[in-house]
Amino acid sequence: MASTTDYLLSVEGLTVSFDGFRAVDNLSFYVDNDEIRVIIGPNGAGKTTVLDLICGRTRATGGAVQFKGHDLLKMREDQIVHKGVGRKFQNPSIYDDLTVFENLELSAPGSYSVFGALAFKRTGAIIDRIEEIAEMIFLSDLLDQKAALLSHGQKQWLEIGMLLIQDPELLMLDEPVAGMSVAERKKTAELLNTITKGRSVLVVEHDMKFVEDIAHKVTVLHQGKILAEGSMDAVQANPKVIEVYLGH
Repeated sequence: MASTTDYLLSVEGLTVSFDGFRAVDNLSFYVDNDEIRVIIGPNGAGKTTVLDLICGRTRATGGAVQFKGHDLLKMREDQIVHKGVGRKFQNPSIYDDLTVFENLELSAPGSYSVFGALAFKRTGAIIDRIEEIAEMIFLSDLLDQKAALLSHGQKQWLEIGMLLIQDPELLMLDEPVAGMSVAERKKTAELLNTITKGRSVLVVEHDMKFVEDIAHKVTVLHQGKILAEGSMDAVQANPKVIEVYLGH
């Protein structure tokens, strides 16, 4: 048996109740290094709540979440970020009136706080890093563009870039391709497959074609519990999954 320290992230017996309703019910799963794990399931299955619990936005009522040996349930949201967990929500939270370059610069380590921002120096290393990330997120030619002028998909990429510049070891994305064109969706799959060198990605998603393009392993949630887990092929062929989710 592998010990929980062999995994980048181990979630065991995770539970949260809201007014007696168990939104996440004794949930356990493990994410390896350099793995793309996708969580799917019907609305109300508890998918986003799981991400909220891992990143400290919602407090668990029971269970354990270990990240590289650290107990995340004992930490505040900002401490969890500093340990190397980045989280992107469904709606992009970028600075519309700043350029792509400035958005990335503001997210660079050392510029988080007001004091950090005041002391922050635009070094050659920072500029190189920003240009490297911009290329990764397909925005190299738009560094001087105001973020407000980007397409919906480009805004999503920019926000992923703002997380990547902090170099998290676990990146959590909530429906990253919602509202994207087919071409943008393909490029996002390409992006996620590129960034798993040295980090893991935990994705909540509804778009099955996109899940097929990225998932190393799929966890299917239903009513806060795991209904099935495995490769995309195994999950798609699972009669229980077809019945409660894919058959709709």
